[in-house]
Amino acid sequence: MKFTKEAAIEGNEKYIESISREQNLYKRSDEIRSEFYRDYTRILHSTAYRRLKHKTQVFFATHNDHVCTRIEHVNHVASISYTISKDLGLNTELTSAIAIGHDVGHAPFGHQGETILKEIVCKDNIDTFWHERNSLFFIDNIETLPDVNGDEQNLSLTYAVRDGIVCHCGEVDETSIRPRNDVVDLKMIFMPNQYSPFTWEGCVVKISDKIAYLGRDIEDARLLNFLDDADTFELLQAFQDSLKRKIEIKDINNTTLIHLFVIDLCKNSSPEEGLKLSIDNLKLMKFIKDFNYKKIYNNDKLNSFKNYTKLIINLIYNNLLVEYDSIKKGNYELKSIRSSLLKNSFKEWLDKYSIHMNPKYKNKIQFNLDNEKDYKRCIVYYISGMTDSFAISIFNELNSF
Repeated sequence: MKFTKEAAIEGNEKYIESISREQNLYKRSDEIRSEFYRDYTRILHSTAYRRLKHKTQVFFATHNDHVCTRIEHVNHVASISYTISKDLGLNTELTSAIAIGHDVGHAPFGHQGETILKEIVCKDNIDTFWHERNSLFFIDNIETLPDVNGDEQNLSLTYAVRDGIVCHCGEVDETSIRPRNDVVDLKMIFMPNQYSPFTWEGCVVKISDKIAYLGRDIEDARLLNFLDDADTFELLQAFQDSLKRKIEIKDINNTTLIHLFVIDLCKNSSPEEGLKLSIDNLKLMKFIKDFNYKKIYNNDKLNSFKNYTKLIINLIYNNLLVEYDSIKKGNYELKSIRSSLLKNSFKEWLDKYSIHMNPKYKNKIQFNLDNEKDYKRCIVYYISGMTDSFAISIFNELNSF
């Protein structure tokens, strides 16, 4: 357990800051959970976490029960993070909390939905949008749980968990990963990978995120016939060159890759060198990532789905946008909206995050409806929380006569 002295536990110089919360969280007299495990269970019981089961990982609104969804990916990251952190002597409760919360801000339709919302906020000059930041926003400001009095309150998670969520971007190819020393205002992070995580546990989740999706996306692509014989041969050749032995295509799967990278990472990592893979496996990971982008994520077979999702998200956004003049005057009936799903859901959203007509809402107000730019932000964050299936149902209602 090479990292025992670096673990986010009592006695670590970063521990007090790591367990700090922006707002005090109520405590019961018979509480038996640690601060990080309280965070884990608060995320686990949140509605944003539940919705991940109907959000895209790579393949949009899939009806195949064996194709990966966002919640399965999150659980893979949690499992991998636990294995690594336990072997290295780090705090497994912290990695578990970061892992299950790291993608709660993902838009419907995966990274394509994220791209569309980013285009909207850029076009209307209202904000910036990327899923790590949106995950922090949902954890900090959107998700609530009832307190001991039954009032809806914000989650109020610890700094280390919030930091690990917003700093989890693993899309940059790094030789090694190590935590930063400085405490920063997490709300002042304006781009992915701007900072390394504050804790080693956050760094574990960052690398586990990449380990989790590479092999799984290949499995799904093969299942859905995205890869031809030439693609398969290219994969086999790269693996055999890296492993220095002959393998079969069935050996290129999520289980094999996870084992390969996790064991290699644990062997090669140290507090002095950081979290790192061997040179051969770092090259293999980069090859798989580049292969997946070329053959899967940017595959022309996904173009029709990308166009479809762009149509869905823009239609919902524009339908809500035309309601602004009415809402600004205090009319929240949304009479021009033809979808009852959209109307009822957005009215509830406005109440919870802008109006607080329901006395049980004690969470922070997020949007000023007197400000049009804030109203547009309100719509974007509302859409970002949707599942694929909910967005499609709204789209179908808006187009029915």
